[in-house]
Amino acid sequence: MAAEDLRRANAESRDAWNQNAAFWDRRMGEGNDFVEVLLWPATEWLLQMRPGERVLDIACGNGLTSRRLAASGAEVVAFDFAEEMIAHALERTTERAERIAYRVLDATDEAALLALGEGRFDAALCNMALFDMAEIEPLMRALARLLRPGGRFVFSVLHPCFNNPHTAHVAEMEDREGEIVTVYSVKVWRYIHSTVAHGLAIHGQPRPQPLFHRPLQVLFGACFDAGFALDGLEERAFPPDHPGGRNPLGWGANFSEIPPVLVARMRLPGGSGGDFQ
Repeated sequence: MAAEDLRRANAESRDAWNQNAAFWDRRMGEGNDFVEVLLWPATEWLLQMRPGERVLDIACGNGLTSRRLAASGAEVVAFDFAEEMIAHALERTTERAERIAYRVLDATDEAALLALGEGRFDAALCNMALFDMAEIEPLMRALARLLRPGGRFVFSVLHPCFNNPHTAHVAEMEDREGEIVTVYSVKVWRYIHSTVAHGLAIHGQPRPQPLFHRPLQVLFGACFDAGFALDGLEERAFPPDHPGGRNPLGWGANFSEIPPVLVARMRLPGGSGGDFQ
């Protein structure tokens, strides 16, 4: 994608999130099933924050993860490119506010990222937001300098293989040894090339936002090119006994063998990261 196209796409994403911010904040609040069952257990385990460590919360939205990190004893610098999201984050942060510094900042602006302070952070987190960024290479290059030697970067994304803009949930009826059963699956018709499509973070939001799909080789390749190594990975699916929602084709128990999200830990060389499991 040409530089001007990238800037235009990133501006569209920011405008969409500013427009959706109030709706998203009302519906998401301090978490939902995706957060509580899928994302946060894996994120917390892979980050393994220690009290007093400094963490960068990238594309923090309404500050949901920032507040959880602060509650763990971390010192948090959190930012988002949507001014309205930061306004909601500030409004919601009524406890441990002294541990969180919120900023309006674009994760595709490498110079602005580096101004946060090279070698300043022990860890970084990007929760379900890399697919909202028109390009991720500037962020990866900056993180390689913002993190201390051995620093870790944990991110979660929609699983590119099973939960991208080019998939559909399918229910089929099957005669299995004389018993009629319903089989639920995911149909994928496009994966290998990076694409831009429009979709919904939450059904009913005022405006669809651009979704920047990247296959695994592109997603992890940007990390590897910046000097990171992958040393932790979880693919998370809802358990078979999860009650789910009213829609049988929504993510839930019917798709317990198919992970809608992926959580990964990248690490820089050096430091004393060998005690992380």
